[in-house]
Amino acid sequence: MRMSYSTLSFAITTALLINAPQLQAQQAEGANVERIEVTGSRIKQTELEGKSPVQILDRDFIDRSGLSSIGDIIQNITASGSALNTKFNSSGNFGFPPDGGGVGAGATTVDLRHLGAKRVLVLVDGIRWVNESSASGVGGVVDLNTIPLAIVDRIEVLEDGASSIYGSDAIAGVVNIITRKTDDKARFSSRVGQFTKGDGHNMDFELSFGGSNDKHSYFVAASYNEQEEVNASDRDRSNVPVPGTGVALGSAAIPGGRFIFTDPNTGAALDLVPNAGVTSPTYDPTLGDSCDRTDDFHCFTNDDRFNFATYNLLQTPNKRMSLYTQQTYQLADDTSWYLRALYNQRNSVNQAAPEPFFIGTAAPTNFWADNITIAADNPYNPFGFDLISTGPGANMALAGRRPLEGGARRFEQKVDTFYVATGMEGQFMASGQPIFWDINAAYSTNRARQDNFGSYNARRLSTALGPLAACQADPNCVPLDIFGEGSISSDMLSYIQPIVRDSSENKLSLYSVNLTGDITELPAGPLSFAGGWEFRKYTGEYNPDGLTVSGEYNGVVSLPTAGSLDVNELYLELSVPLLRDAALAEQLDLSLASRYSDYSTFGGESTSKIGVRWLISDEMLLRGSWSEGFRAPNIGELFGSASGFDAVISDPCSAPVNSAISANCATLGVPADYEQPNPQIGVITGGNRDLAPETSTSYNLGAVYSPQFAVQQSWSERMDISVSWYQHELKGAIQAVDAQTQLNLCVQTLDDNFCNGISRNSFGAINSFNNVLTNIGQIDTSGFDFDVNWLLPAADYGQLSVNWRTTFVDDYTVLDANGQPQPKTVGIEVNDSGIPEWSSNLAANLSYEAWRVSWTMRYTSDLVESCGDAASFAICRDNPQNGFNKLGSTTFHDVQLSWTTDKILSGLQLSLGVNNVFAKEPPVCLSCSLNGYDPSTYDMPGSRFWYLRASFTL
Repeated sequence: MRMSYSTLSFAITTALLINAPQLQAQQAEGANVERIEVTGSRIKQTELEGKSPVQILDRDFIDRSGLSSIGDIIQNITASGSALNTKFNSSGNFGFPPDGGGVGAGATTVDLRHLGAKRVLVLVDGIRWVNESSASGVGGVVDLNTIPLAIVDRIEVLEDGASSIYGSDAIAGVVNIITRKTDDKARFSSRVGQFTKGDGHNMDFELSFGGSNDKHSYFVAASYNEQEEVNASDRDRSNVPVPGTGVALGSAAIPGGRFIFTDPNTGAALDLVPNAGVTSPTYDPTLGDSCDRTDDFHCFTNDDRFNFATYNLLQTPNKRMSLYTQQTYQLADDTSWYLRALYNQRNSVNQAAPEPFFIGTAAPTNFWADNITIAADNPYNPFGFDLISTGPGANMALAGRRPLEGGARRFEQKVDTFYVATGMEGQFMASGQPIFWDINAAYSTNRARQDNFGSYNARRLSTALGPLAACQADPNCVPLDIFGEGSISSDMLSYIQPIVRDSSENKLSLYSVNLTGDITELPAGPLSFAGGWEFRKYTGEYNPDGLTVSGEYNGVVSLPTAGSLDVNELYLELSVPLLRDAALAEQLDLSLASRYSDYSTFGGESTSKIGVRWLISDEMLLRGSWSEGFRAPNIGELFGSASGFDAVISDPCSAPVNSAISANCATLGVPADYEQPNPQIGVITGGNRDLAPETSTSYNLGAVYSPQFAVQQSWSERMDISVSWYQHELKGAIQAVDAQTQLNLCVQTLDDNFCNGISRNSFGAINSFNNVLTNIGQIDTSGFDFDVNWLLPAADYGQLSVNWRTTFVDDYTVLDANGQPQPKTVGIEVNDSGIPEWSSNLAANLSYEAWRVSWTMRYTSDLVESCGDAASFAICRDNPQNGFNKLGSTTFHDVQLSWTTDKILSGLQLSLGVNNVFAKEPPVCLSCSLNGYDPSTYDMPGSRFWYLRASFTL
């Protein structure tokens, strides 16, 4: 969901621009004007509209959204890119994506300018927040679900590079979450809602109270939020593997078992499936390779494929509980002490279809499964001879079995976040000027455990299928029957099905000292500064279950990861007034900033920034900035151990093969009749200790126009129009080469630059694919933001305000180290993410006495995707060319009605809202991994959602 929002210019233009002459006069007279710190600068200042574009999502906007997660709210702004949220069901069954950070199951993150969540810095009250843990690697981004919405006063989003102000990670921008400081009243709010399909029930409760006296103020907040699951089987779109293809693109591991082998007695090459309802099938070798069979088997066809989609989730369950307190004590007139503490617990679940057995090397998975022999004396083997995967006498390519008897895989995460921060702040006079100072210390930890139900022990699987004597030598072993649906008994399951438990933890320790104030008075105003020191230490670890470490886990492989790094930083920022009350320059200021960071892992890095703010008149403000940025590789990227990732990849050498590459496929050792048995291909991912920091250069130019002709007129109370142009040039980006692109280029060119790390076995199947992190070539992106905010005069029908925000992405180009373009670009849907050329939000809000109604429209322009394996189906519309599918432009509508009164208790507000009021469906995505749509860009199928919220003050 995307929504319009209040911007800084709309919130303060009247105070700043309309009253600018009075404000300047007060300053000239030395009046004591309150100074505040706005995200994007450490200098306390009176001018709220600074050198960089900052969006303010205030509490009123948050309440109008109808959402209960900070991440969901931020993902709705037009500058947001594709980021993880609770509509993603990718969990341990996919493994470890090639980003060094694990899956992040149950987390919600933020991406700005489509540059990735790792290039967005998240602060809470100006201080860094600990990175996420989801028990599947060492995360390198913040999980916004660890920060409760109940404590938020407002969210400031800086859409500009800010490494010179805040340090590493602030390449695409900064999200600064400002918490509530005090409240003299007790407040309670409750919200319930669900989809009009009758599922996805959501409820939350918030309680807060506070108080203050001459010396002490405090604020306490507690919250509870519960979101229930939505099953993929309950929507037509998501109840098949790929929309419009039935089960043709389903799994080759099926409930009754699929067996591809050569009969050593007859030489017949067979691909057989037990007939439906048969649990003890008989095999007739005299039938040879005929598919006109009279025994208990039939030849495999696509109709036999397994529909794994019905076990998936469209919305994952997520339960969060939190307790927060903030205390401030006035030690002296100019010195205060503060303490902030938070505990947050997240419980979340992901679910996948029962874990398949892929036995044999046609679909390589792990050592034990790839080398299993199903012994002739296994009491359930119907063939009467050994089915041998590897070595002398090898005659079996694949035994694919989907053990429905063991139930779905469920990955249950419990994530505990602890945060405590304390410090002192105050001011002193120097040369007649106030100097503000603060000293801070913070410690935070994010600790996660994941329990995996429904997986298997591959070594025990091998023992239970192997020679009977070996099974009998283990007193716990029960011979395993995989021949026919329903053939696996509870005793068999007890031997091969463990509970797999993984854990991870991230820690952050931080200390900082900051000074800000005026150095001297210049003709055009005060020369101001901010400077300081900051030290941070990051520690992270991931500990997979011992079964996984030993290589016996039947799922995705991984190894432990542990590491730490620290950084010392110094920074200086100056605000230099150049002109004031001059022709065409009521105010012209120059800002300069520089930061030096010394990392324990790679050494030092300096970044700088130059900004200009030019107030031409009361009506027109121009601004611009140039900045350097960098991002240091995090613990997972540096120290991440080799792990598996089951990527959805289409092998171009799988039959039928394009004639243009058939010769190259033969050169790579792929038989002409090879068919990829599984849409997922195992890729080895991991960290790289030789990684260098990413570096960037960012540019921003903008204008804010507040026309006087629209001030206090019969048709307009005020109006603000702004436009901003941005450009980010990122070099040495830390990421893996797109696996599908690498495989395609390997087959097309046979170039070692692309083929190194990819190997195939004798069946033609890919059995090794290294896709570790590296510093690839570069990422370049540019675009525009347009913003119109219009407040109409109060009338008999009430007062109407209109907010319109649009983002246009002009360019997005990714090049690898060889200068080869990567597929991610403007207007393209790839790897479960898209970059729309246009994103626009239009919101209208009408207030009348105690009533308020708001209407929001969220627009996303069309995208194009490759149809992949669905290219031969009618659902692939061959638009704009053969083999491609167009995801049409989409508009969602949201509405909310609120009523407020102070005659009940000390204040009561009731709100009724519907998001996606017209039940608009997202466009069909054929290349997306799950559920037939892109959950990072669109509302999910069947997503009309109603909610009722009540809040009151005591």
